[in-house]
Amino acid sequence: MPIVAVDDTDSRERGMCTTYVATRIAERLADAGGRVRRRLLVRLNPAVKHKTRGNAAIALHVAGVDAERAVTVAVETVEEFAAASDPRTSPGVVVADRDVDGDPFDSTGAPIPDEVAAFARRALRERLSVADAVELAERHGFRHAAVGSAGGADGANDADADDADAVAGRGRIGALAAVGAPAAFDDWTFERISYRELDRCGTPREVDAESVFAAAEEGYPTVWDTVDRETGAAVCVPNAPGPILHGIRGDDPAACRAVAAAIDGETVERAATFLTNQGTDAHLAPGRIGDLRDGAGYRVAGVVASVPETKQGGHVHVDVASDRDAAGSGGAGGSGDGTDADRLRAVAFAPTGRFRDRVRGLRPGDRVTLCGEHEVREDAAGPESTLKLEKFAARDLVRTAPAVPTCPDCGRSMSSAGRDQGYRCRDCGTSAPGKVEEPIERDLEAGWYEVPPSARRHVAKPLVRGGFDAPTHPER
Repeated sequence: MPIVAVDDTDSRERGMCTTYVATRIAERLADAGGRVRRRLLVRLNPAVKHKTRGNAAIALHVAGVDAERAVTVAVETVEEFAAASDPRTSPGVVVADRDVDGDPFDSTGAPIPDEVAAFARRALRERLSVADAVELAERHGFRHAAVGSAGGADGANDADADDADAVAGRGRIGALAAVGAPAAFDDWTFERISYRELDRCGTPREVDAESVFAAAEEGYPTVWDTVDRETGAAVCVPNAPGPILHGIRGDDPAACRAVAAAIDGETVERAATFLTNQGTDAHLAPGRIGDLRDGAGYRVAGVVASVPETKQGGHVHVDVASDRDAAGSGGAGGSGDGTDADRLRAVAFAPTGRFRDRVRGLRPGDRVTLCGEHEVREDAAGPESTLKLEKFAARDLVRTAPAVPTCPDCGRSMSSAGRDQGYRCRDCGTSAPGKVEEPIERDLEAGWYEVPPSARRHVAKPLVRGGFDAPTHPER
């Protein structure tokens, strides 16, 4: 009664989709007498440079068929449907012969080894190798197969990507991570994926936008990220040339199915519902500015150290200093002072749209929590630490600013009395020892802000899902 996992079957140029390939595997396993009890869609590290689009792997929990038969069916199906002609595509299959009649989500009886669960967690935050995946799979007696011999893409995060021998069957990395995912993560959502007729791939999708927005309104907030109401984009309808017609995400499978059924358009050839780590922030780890690894997702606390600046292309940059007394989740406290190594540049890129206005609303001295992917960029001045913002929390906002004192007698602004001599009213002779703090108006309120649905990464958690430690300002 195996877990059948597959990854890296699609192509940026030639289309296809790993969820579609897995759906065809599930159908053939059913024809062979099996019963698919659960379908998992597992998003991996979004910072991996060799991925295609969403970096997802699939695991099927199957009963009624043995592991040997499952491997045969999976490999034959991948050979038929994967975009193996793309040299960047490197499909991999892993089959773990585990007792999925028990509940793999029950930590008291999970059939998944601890080190395989640890591998799955690492796959969200690190770059792993095929050799590591193969060694771990074989140590636990998992069957695995490299389908084709090309270099890899979706789900692939091999550090030796330029070595063709090292990346054959690179999809085994993601496939093994999908096997371990149930024991690795404790927050899960759902996606209902509807597929178009395969011979229509590459042609414009026929989906009625009005029905999409009406269904999205009916399903919200249980169903989220279906549309972007500000831009008018139907986020659930992909642009890639693959077989997906639309994908509906939410916290309840029945609600996702209802929204999908309410959308008018071209014929839906087949559909499937996946349990997934999408929308969970599973890729984010607590971190400290100055101690961040390249190519990983973090949640860090800091103090705004510069006035936000809009650069060429519309990207908004702001420097944030380490707040050494603040927890990684973003508590207040600390001076915010530090060396250049204890600073990073937070960036809200142009595609994040109106989210940039939230970033522009920050002021030096504001305490914040930042979430996003960390990248180390080399420039003429040396390495620069950059965080690609996905969301942030405004914790402790500066509410006053130094101002020249006003004369209490005549109400006019005082003038400087000289260096380090305070201020004096030239008409009344009254004096003040220095500037005073006056309240300032802020366009920004305390709480969490996020990029809009059209710019959100698959694994990033929408604010509407709740569970955050401050007021939220969700984007719809």
